[in-house]
Amino acid sequence: MKLSNFGFELPDELLAEYPSENRDESRLMVLNRKEQTIEHKMFKDLIDYFEEDDILCLNNTKVFPARLFGNKEKTGARIEVFLLRELNSQTRLWDVLVDPARKIRIGNKLYFGDDESLVAEVIDNTTSRGRTLRFLFDGSYEEFRNKLTELGETPLPKYIKRSVEPDDAERYQTIYAKKEGAVAAPTAGLHFSKHLLKRFEIKGVDFAEVTLHVGLGTFSAVEVEDLSKHKMDSEEMHIEQATVDLINQGLKDKRRICAVGTTVMRALESSVSSNHTLNDYSGWTNKFIFPPHDFSIANCMVTNFHTPKSTLLMMVAAFAGHEFTQRAYQEAIKEKYNFYSYGDAMLII
Repeated sequence: MKLSNFGFELPDELLAEYPSENRDESRLMVLNRKEQTIEHKMFKDLIDYFEEDDILCLNNTKVFPARLFGNKEKTGARIEVFLLRELNSQTRLWDVLVDPARKIRIGNKLYFGDDESLVAEVIDNTTSRGRTLRFLFDGSYEEFRNKLTELGETPLPKYIKRSVEPDDAERYQTIYAKKEGAVAAPTAGLHFSKHLLKRFEIKGVDFAEVTLHVGLGTFSAVEVEDLSKHKMDSEEMHIEQATVDLINQGLKDKRRICAVGTTVMRALESSVSSNHTLNDYSGWTNKFIFPPHDFSIANCMVTNFHTPKSTLLMMVAAFAGHEFTQRAYQEAIKEKYNFYSYGDAMLII
């Protein structure tokens, strides 16, 4: 498969600026791989496709307010700093993206907050846009993290042109988010309401959890025509033994095991044993899934509608089949489904 196999015309008006009014009332397109059929439902109808002892696998990562705005020393120029990952908690080193990048060089200092109590010094240029910063702050590590939370804002994707609104702090977060560390939401999970999860629980569906802290690498553009030459950024992930036991039993019993989102699918496929069962894992993954790929764990997937030539679309095509995915996406455009982070959802069975 080549990069050009994943291009399509996406009308701008289908990029969702706002989430649906109620989480579980977004639209749901259902793809049946065996029958090659496409159905149009509401997200709350998802429960109709599951039976007792089936498994929903969720990513419990929590988005932190990763976007800060500071001022450059001397000039006072406003600089956006997007926190990517903490490199060292003791020395408070972080990998970040800065915008505008051309104004920031090694040795520059940035000041944050009205009282300028948080200062950062640029100590390395890691990429054309990326930098490594050392934060300077008088206080404990806990106070430092609280300050980052206080000054940061919800890191909505760049395609959303509007300002961040108070509701975004809650809506750009799954209701089951627990473990802080993501700079972008695992968006397939945004459609689950407390009421819908309760209905799944009453029906006897089991929940398994993994943690994959979503980084910006998930959304980085693919710049090579030969997909085998694309390198994904690494993301931190954890799969605990309780999840392993539940999912491996589900595999043995031939239950439906549903990966809620591309992040869950990537986590599961990153920790497969030689006999195609799940292993526990704690570390990093840079796994890039594109067609053809034999999936070992999940036999069902919930995902949003993704942008042209994205790694997320490539994973969906690997799972649903390239031609079937193309047909579904043309149908989604015709039926005016909403795309991307705050968009509608797809169930692939």
